[in-house]
Amino acid sequence: MSTILELHRPEDAAETAKALLKACPEQRVFTFNGPLGVGKTTLIKALCEQLGVEAGMASPSYAIVHEYRTRDGNTVFHFDLYRLNKPEELDGIGFTEYLDSGHYCFVEWPELGRDLYPPGTVNVNMRMAADGTRSLELQLSPTAPKHFA
Repeated sequence: MSTILELHRPEDAAETAKALLKACPEQRVFTFNGPLGVGKTTLIKALCEQLGVEAGMASPSYAIVHEYRTRDGNTVFHFDLYRLNKPEELDGIGFTEYLDSGHYCFVEWPELGRDLYPPGTVNVNMRMAADGTRSLELQLSPTAPKHFA
């Protein structure tokens, strides 16, 4: 699967988030790639709002992970791996347990964990055009092979 979405203005992030969730209804792990300032955190905040998180959303740059609760009591995890230097640091925070939890996981700067993401992860590659429009290319990682009894 490869889909392109566009975000023309930051004010349109809610509509883009709604379209992203609609395009990937079964997926729970999303990685966000792109340069500083492209809007990763803004889009993740909009995704959280679409999922029913009401308050307290911030970039987890210093905490590495933030845990949010939706109105329905569901959990959403937001990671920022920018400050980490080695994949071993992910073990210290129980990263794979978060990814395997079945809850939404949004990961900024995901390169360090590239070998840990489960099949079906949505990779969101963000780019910014000269006019400020952001393009989001959604790519679904390969799914696990099916085992037959």
